[in-house]
Amino acid sequence: MHLAPRVETTELSDADLDLVSGGQAGGCAGLDLGVHAEAGALGAHVESGNLALTAGAGVSLSAQGVSVDGHLHASLY
Repeated sequence: MHLAPRVETTELSDADLDLVSGGQAGGCAGLDLGVHAEAGALGAHVESGNLALTAGAGVSLSAQGVSVDGHLHASLY
């Protein structure tokens, strides 16, 4: 007598597997853009495929002087 449990299996097509696993890496050609602006600051975020770029700049004025800030970030997913 064989006591191992039986497990039903099935074949998945490549298209079905892509839906389950989240798709193919880098297969998306979409472009996302975000902009943030307020008094003394400006920022932008661009994302396409597996690459994201974020940049920003800010300026503030006080009794001690002027402060300027800038940054650029790149991410590869």
